[in-house]
Amino acid sequence: MRAPGEAGPMRLRSPLFAPGDSEKKAAKALASAADAVILDLEDSVAPGGKDAARAMVAAMLPGLARPGVVVRVNPRGTPFYLFDLAAVVPGRPAAVMLPKCAGAADLLALDHHLEALEAAAGIEPGSIGVLPIITETAASVLALGTCPQAARRVRGFCFGAEDLSADLGIDPRRADGSYPPPVALARAAVLLMAAAAGLPAIDTPWPDPRDPAGLAREAGEAAADGFAGKLCIHPDQIAPVNAAFSPSPERIAWARRVRAGFAANPGAGVFALDGKMIDRPHLKLAERILATDAGASAAT
Repeated sequence: MRAPGEAGPMRLRSPLFAPGDSEKKAAKALASAADAVILDLEDSVAPGGKDAARAMVAAMLPGLARPGVVVRVNPRGTPFYLFDLAAVVPGRPAAVMLPKCAGAADLLALDHHLEALEAAAGIEPGSIGVLPIITETAASVLALGTCPQAARRVRGFCFGAEDLSADLGIDPRRADGSYPPPVALARAAVLLMAAAAGLPAIDTPWPDPRDPAGLAREAGEAAADGFAGKLCIHPDQIAPVNAAFSPSPERIAWARRVRAGFAANPGAGVFALDGKMIDRPHLKLAERILATDAGASAAT
């Protein structure tokens, strides 16, 4: 249950990164069809450019009417983290993305910092959400089980394959596009943990904008596995990612028939549909499909 003042679910099929030190790229991202735009103060900004990027993003935020604006701050423990938060909170972003999140301790600390900064800025406490990237180190993967207890502000949990692979000293993908076992394990753990918290899981970016076929394959697999969206690093990735995470007309029609079947038989625990037995878990899946469809329709 969300506390008073907390925003509702964010649309997160296609969160698009834009470097926080490039006004041109940020403007292009903000004008795109991405469900959310992540103005980045971390990886895409060199250490010497952090102050200028922070100032640019802070100045940009108050004038943005676009929904779903997120700011990726620098990790907790860096000298930039608190300065990033203090600069961007008054601009009321929809959420703060926390990279290198190491579990509940980082989420609870960020919650505390946001609450203090919201109060100082006259913003209702709990209004700004959090999007943590929770698998960028081996240690963070081992701490996944602690995250649901500290998820008050969390709008979704993000899986990151590239940094985790670097931490492990391995390539993130094999030649056939599959993940090595430890990366695959972390990916599956994110899905399970997010489901336990009742929140969406967002898949890692496809690293090559020049390979639309690879993106389409991996996005389709991620949707089939239960992810709700996929991080994007280029505007050309938005359309195929949105398509992959929007239910097909056939899937929507099936979900409506399941819901209608239970509505027509309110006392039934099971009924037959096209010769197959439909029970309460199918209704739960149907409601999730229809909620996804409603969100997709509202976002387009």
